[in-house]
Amino acid sequence: MTDPQALPPPDVEPDRIREVADGVWVISDRRVPLVPNIGIVEGDDAVLVVDVGMGPRNGARVLEAALAKAAGRKLLVTITHFHPEHGFGLQAFRGVAHSVYNDAQRDELHDKGGGYLEMFRTFGPAIADALEGVELVDPEETYAGGTHELDLGGRRVQLLTWGTAHTRSDQVVFLPEERVLFAGDLVEERIFAIYPFFPPDDADVDGDRWIDVLRRLEELEPAVVVPGHGDVAGPDLLETVRAYHELVRDETARAVAGGLDADAAVARIEPLVREQYPDWDAPEWIGFAVRSFHAKKEES
Repeated sequence: MTDPQALPPPDVEPDRIREVADGVWVISDRRVPLVPNIGIVEGDDAVLVVDVGMGPRNGARVLEAALAKAAGRKLLVTITHFHPEHGFGLQAFRGVAHSVYNDAQRDELHDKGGGYLEMFRTFGPAIADALEGVELVDPEETYAGGTHELDLGGRRVQLLTWGTAHTRSDQVVFLPEERVLFAGDLVEERIFAIYPFFPPDDADVDGDRWIDVLRRLEELEPAVVVPGHGDVAGPDLLETVRAYHELVRDETARAVAGGLDADAAVARIEPLVREQYPDWDAPEWIGFAVRSFHAKKEES
């Protein structure tokens, strides 16, 4: 397991930007922990930023990159979910960009944002430094859920929400004509899925719902999938990620049926999963996934 005290600075590097479709850009996470992939989507009239990085310095870096692409056009910004590395740089955009995401994410930020800020500050000096001066800010606009459409001028963007999965309020960003999907942490590439199962403070993650949402993402038939973390990929990534969740779900169900408690289930399942996915990063999240499914099975 990665030593949290040894984590590198979670710096967004805007020069690591590349075009994944015409006028659709991704600032790569470089596979650095707690750095997200960040999107910049150009339209004739406006430019949309997808996620902003952790802390005000990263937010300012992303803003500078977005303004360079916007070249005077209106600037919009959205966040895929409330976790610090995705949204805790939003304060840099105040007064410059119009922010919008679903109201459930705003509510979850209110409920958990302060706790996550304090938790992440314990992840070593580099993370605490990145979070220095963070202010948790609300979006200027929210929508109730389902589908919310943005018109950037000659380009449609859909903000899609299906309820609890990785968090209570995951939002994806989909370009229906270009078939580009920004999936947030619903999808990682060669990284074990992040299950924020921290009872009693946060146990909202729902693996069964997550699998259902992944099927909905597959039905969108994207050509390009931008994961929350990891390399940009094609549509096969969605099936690969879903298969992982289903493996953990099914093995955990067998463990519960066999009378294993959560600790014993983790001890049995984790080696099996690591053997099947030997080149995936962050194996510490396997145990959290098992414990989440185990708790749900015990409740049912």
